[in-house]
Amino acid sequence: VQLQASGGGLVQAGGSLRLSCLASGRASGRAFSTYTMGWFRQAPGKEREFVAAINRSGGFTHYTDSVKGRFTIYRDNAKNTVYLQMNSLKPEDTAVYLCAADYSPWSGGRSGLREQYDLWGQGTQVTVSS
Repeated sequence: VQLQASGGGLVQAGGSLRLSCLASGRASGRAFSTYTMGWFRQAPGKEREFVAAINRSGGFTHYTDSVKGRFTIYRDNAKNTVYLQMNSLKPEDTAVYLCAADYSPWSGGRSGLREQYDLWGQGTQVTVSS
């Protein structure tokens, strides 16, 4: 399985972006629709931090506090794609955004832990100007 993130760019504070993460291939014969999916971000000089996660059906989501009410994670299993809609962007949201796949069932709060994820994609840069 490979994860390909896209949709990053330069936006002014208050603006919006939508990130996409396309999964291609299968891990151990399992389809994309069986994965928990997550978004993380990493700013220069900082550790990678959790942003949002979604369970296999899209019925459960989990967000870090700093993005609640501004970001929405959702997925389209028919397109093997998970999205991150980012509204009301702030300069502190500037980072490389990475998507990740967890092959295990939904773990609730543990979906925010980096070690929970089995596969990582490359990142897409998001820059928010003030």
